[in-house]
Amino acid sequence: MNYRQHEDEAHTDPIGYPTGEGSEFHRAVHEGAAPRGVPREVGRSRALTRHARKAGSRRKRGRIVGATLGLILILVLAGGGYFVYDKFSGGAVVAEDYPAGSRGDSVVVRVHPGDTAQQIGGEAVAKGVVASEGAFMGAAVQNSAMASVQPGYYLLPSNVPASEAVATLVDPASRVGSLVISEGRQLHDSRDVNTDAVKKGIYTLLSEASCVDATGSGTPTCISYEDFNAAGGVDDPTALGVPAWATDQVRGVPDRDRQLEGLIAAGSWDIDPTATPGEILNQLVSESATTYESTGILTAGTNSGLDPYQTLVAASLVERESLPADFSKVARVIINRLAEPQKLEFDSTVNYALDTTEVATTDLDRATVTPWNTYAMEGLPATPIAAPSVAAVEAVEAPADGDWLYFVTINAAGDTLFTRSYDEHLANIGLVEDGFLESGR
Repeated sequence: MNYRQHEDEAHTDPIGYPTGEGSEFHRAVHEGAAPRGVPREVGRSRALTRHARKAGSRRKRGRIVGATLGLILILVLAGGGYFVYDKFSGGAVVAEDYPAGSRGDSVVVRVHPGDTAQQIGGEAVAKGVVASEGAFMGAAVQNSAMASVQPGYYLLPSNVPASEAVATLVDPASRVGSLVISEGRQLHDSRDVNTDAVKKGIYTLLSEASCVDATGSGTPTCISYEDFNAAGGVDDPTALGVPAWATDQVRGVPDRDRQLEGLIAAGSWDIDPTATPGEILNQLVSESATTYESTGILTAGTNSGLDPYQTLVAASLVERESLPADFSKVARVIINRLAEPQKLEFDSTVNYALDTTEVATTDLDRATVTPWNTYAMEGLPATPIAAPSVAAVEAVEAPADGDWLYFVTINAAGDTLFTRSYDEHLANIGLVEDGFLESGR
């Protein structure tokens, strides 16, 4: 967030100048200039004239000082600048602040995109972090690191002096609920067959991001993986923010634990650790739908022949089967095979049902019928098999021109060969580096 001083949009009337005492004639005389049409006093002594001039000068200085203080007050009201006003007024206004040593349990405070320091202070007051917006503003003005505070959620102690609250807010370690979902990430953990390494799924990442230690005990409280999995498997997908264009297909998913697959987009996310698992998933799915819709997914079927949910499924295959440079070509292979019709036969769909990852699969795995195994059935899998990137979605919406039906990646660098001829495809397979397509089992 780019921290900026708040400027109130309301306009105030000009500060009134002192008018003195007596009649118009009396004021004019003491200011040294009678209004036009009014007789000028005569026969005054030089002493009286000097006295009048001095009095006028004092009143002029008074008007300048009054206008200056008035301007300061306007700035204070407009920007919440308690600190500025306090300095100019000699400490006449003291914003309420908590004393040191009264610290309570920590609470989560949200910083919205575009929030001013005053708005953050209002949230801090509402959550019991600081005693007043004025105290928060006074501390914020003095801490230059406020300019680096980003939108998100922060764990702040309650009942603390404003200076401590601001110091905690600008500490990156105070940020909570932040996570990154990479392209191709799945809902559930998966294991690499060759290395036995576990790749954390989205539900595991969410569980870790939900952890907060509000009491300072050293033992954080987290929403568990099981809680997210249970919340993601409810019967009514609309309660989870699933868009209308995906609702019917999601209701028909054969495994409730996988019904949100692909509907949570890759990217950087901020979640409220104090929200329920259902509320967090609703946020992610709803905002992801907006992201996907921004690509044109609702109307892309005129080019691809796929409805929006099918586009998402195909995009997940593109994501898992190729590098970005080949996205549009692999998308074309998928569309060409569906039109034949011809089985897709993607190893990534075999791996998905097994929660494993490997470049090649075994004959037994490929023969096992699942709603996702495209070796064992024609058409697309029952759901996306991962979180596709926007680039993968756009590749399916506007695939490359070509008649390819086959492709094979021949090395770890990702070099991929495309062809329509099966015989040529077999020849391309012969170019695969030794061991690259062998199963780890």
